[in-house]
Amino acid sequence: MWNEIRGNARHKLSSLGGKTLLDKRDQAQTEYDHIRKRLMLEPRGHDDMYGAIIVPETELVESGHAHIGVLFTHNGGFSTMCGHATIALERSLVDTHDLSVFPRRGDLVFDDVEKTVALNIHAPCGLARVTVPATEDGRKSDPSRPVAFLSTPAYAAGIDLDIEIPAEIRWPELGERETIKVDISYGGTFYVLVNAEELGFEKGLESVDLISVAHAVGKLKPYLSRHRDVVEALQNAEDRRLSFLYSVMVTDQAVGSRPDGVDGAETGLCLFADNQIDRSPTGSCVTARMALAHAKGVRPVDQRWAYNSLVSNFFDNGAFVATIVDKDATVRKHDGGVQSAVVVRVEGFAYYTGSCNFIVEGGDLTSEAAFRMKTVAKGKSA
Repeated sequence: MWNEIRGNARHKLSSLGGKTLLDKRDQAQTEYDHIRKRLMLEPRGHDDMYGAIIVPETELVESGHAHIGVLFTHNGGFSTMCGHATIALERSLVDTHDLSVFPRRGDLVFDDVEKTVALNIHAPCGLARVTVPATEDGRKSDPSRPVAFLSTPAYAAGIDLDIEIPAEIRWPELGERETIKVDISYGGTFYVLVNAEELGFEKGLESVDLISVAHAVGKLKPYLSRHRDVVEALQNAEDRRLSFLYSVMVTDQAVGSRPDGVDGAETGLCLFADNQIDRSPTGSCVTARMALAHAKGVRPVDQRWAYNSLVSNFFDNGAFVATIVDKDATVRKHDGGVQSAVVVRVEGFAYYTGSCNFIVEGGDLTSEAAFRMKTVAKGKSA
């Protein structure tokens, strides 16, 4: 992600001020958002691009709890957690021995019995404890085995909420229905979880029109973000800066590629940030969905469950497998209250596809500013 942005942007982003990683995220948003746009948007990226910017020094790194920090980026700004990006980043951090990139690479401990490396990452939502499979000598990651991470504490924030949908918000598939039922859960960021049939897509996610679903969620999410019941549920967070609706996850419990060794499988279509479609099963929402299922009494501790995206279903490969490993965790909310929570273990794969240098040349005003271009269905606005 560097080159000419290397000498300038890398220095700026690695030198962010503030006492906490959330403070650094604030500064990145207010002072350096042009760097995110140049990396994420066209012509270097695209509307569904996702990125991770490493932050070598954070408060948890300095205290010895984490090895490195990270800021996650997308088409609309900076996220607070991403499971798949965590899996991919941790592989690359084990593989690098460049101390200018990863100053604490030498602090990693190799388990020569399990052939794994433990690596703690500080995300804006908190600490994720990651186990990366490694080669015999521990110098490289082993792509043949899944990376696993233990989530920050996750919890259900709102269960079976009846949401009235006013006429100006409705989409064609909803028909004459005036309300929908949704859940809200936290897995490092807040998700609204809603069944595909609840939105009016009667065939669920087995055969889905992406443009129509994106249109529906594009109308629904802004409305939910200001809905009284949703806003109230979003206050159950450690820091007020985490109290925002990141995504709407459309779910289907009836379909899903099922790898060996799991008790069940389901599918989700995640639309996050500015109606960006996740290609992965969405690791942070897998965490949130496990917490919700546990709160509803349908997911016990130690039960292995598979979560799919449309992509993993199509290829019958790439599901994330999750397990609740601790049902007695807690979160201290920003208002002083205590929220019961669970810790989830999420396993998944990430693979290298290439490397590149990004360059910004003087005079290239279009490229310098970056831009977005989206196609929409006829008769439907973006």
